[in-house]
Amino acid sequence: MRKDSKIYIAGHRGLVGSAIVNNLKDRGYTNLIFRKHKELDLVDTTAVANFFKEQQPEYVILAAAKVGGIVANNTYRADFIYDNLMIQNNVIHQSYLHGVKKLLFLGSTCIYPKACPQPMKEEYLLTDELEYTNEPYAIAKIAGIKMCESYNLQYGTNFISVMPTNLYGPNDNFDLEKSHVLPALIRKMHLGKALYENDWTAIRKDLDRLPINGVSGVSEEKLILETLKKQGVSKNKDTTNIEIWGSGKPMREFLWSEDMADACVFLIEDRDFKDCFGSDAKEVRNTHINIGTGEDITINNLANLVKTTIGFEGALFFNADKPDGTMKKLTDVAKLHNLGWRHTVALPNGIKRVYDWYTNQ
Repeated sequence: MRKDSKIYIAGHRGLVGSAIVNNLKDRGYTNLIFRKHKELDLVDTTAVANFFKEQQPEYVILAAAKVGGIVANNTYRADFIYDNLMIQNNVIHQSYLHGVKKLLFLGSTCIYPKACPQPMKEEYLLTDELEYTNEPYAIAKIAGIKMCESYNLQYGTNFISVMPTNLYGPNDNFDLEKSHVLPALIRKMHLGKALYENDWTAIRKDLDRLPINGVSGVSEEKLILETLKKQGVSKNKDTTNIEIWGSGKPMREFLWSEDMADACVFLIEDRDFKDCFGSDAKEVRNTHINIGTGEDITINNLANLVKTTIGFEGALFFNADKPDGTMKKLTDVAKLHNLGWRHTVALPNGIKRVYDWYTNQ
C-alpha cells in the first residue's frame, strides 16, 4: 500500500476499528475514510452501494459488526445473525464490484465448534456443532469467511479473513448489559471498589459517563444501589460482593486490541490470500487466520487478577447457576507466527493499561 492509498475502515469507532485507525496513522497513512453509523448504515444495501460508488476505496478493513457478550448474543439472536450477514454481504460484495485491491474481514474465534480440540486450529472449522448461545453470530461470521474465499476463487479478489480471540483495550464496550467478560469485570470491580469505600463521587461519575438502564449519577442513592445489585454489585454490612456468571472454571484467551490492530495492518500490508493456504492444497478452504496469544487463563484467575489490579477488597461470588459457555477456547496461532507476526502485550500489563484508560475518560 502507498501512504496515500485510499483506505476505508468500517467500524472505525469500535474497539478494533479505532485501534486500526491509530495504527495506520502511526505508520504514516494519510488517506483514511470512515463513516459513523448515522452517516452510513452498513445494513442498508443501497446506502453502501452509493458510498462505494462515490468514494472508490482501494483497500477495505471490515471491522464493523454487531457484537456483545453471552447475554446479548443469546437474547438478540435474530438481530445478531441478520445485522452481521447484511453488513458483510454489502461491504464484501461492493468491494468486489468496485475493484478493491485488498479487503480484510474480521470475525471471531466463536466460529469454532463448542467441543473443538484445543488449541483451535483453522482446519477445525465446521467439524462439529457450535456453542448454542452465540450460534447466530458464529454462523454469520462463518458465512463471511466463506464469502471471502468464494469471491477470491471465482473472481480473483484478494480478500483475507482473520479470526481474533477475545479482545480488550481502549474504546472497549463497558455497557454491563452488552459487554464482554473482561470489560464487564473491570467496570463491576471499579464500581464495587467505590461502593466498598463509600466513594459516591466515583460511583456518580461512572454512571454519568455510562448510565445503566437509564440510571445516572443524578439518580437517588436507593435507585443506584438497586440498579447495581441487579448488575451483580451489592453491599451488605460486612463487605461488597461482586457476582460473576458461571463457575469460574472456563478458560479464555485475551489479546490487547492494539496488538490485534498491528496484526491486521501487517497482514493487509505484507500478505495476500495466496499466503493463507498451502500451495499443494487440493481444496482451498480454511483460509482464515487465527489472531491471538496462544495463552489462556481461567475466569476465576482472570477475576482475581482484575481484583488485584483495581484494588477491590470485597468478595467475589461465582454463580454456577448461570451459563459458562464453552469451557475452553484457545487459538492455535502457528499459522500467524509462520506468516511473521507475534503479540507483544502481556495480560497483566494490558489490564492495568485499559483500567487506566477507563478511569481517565
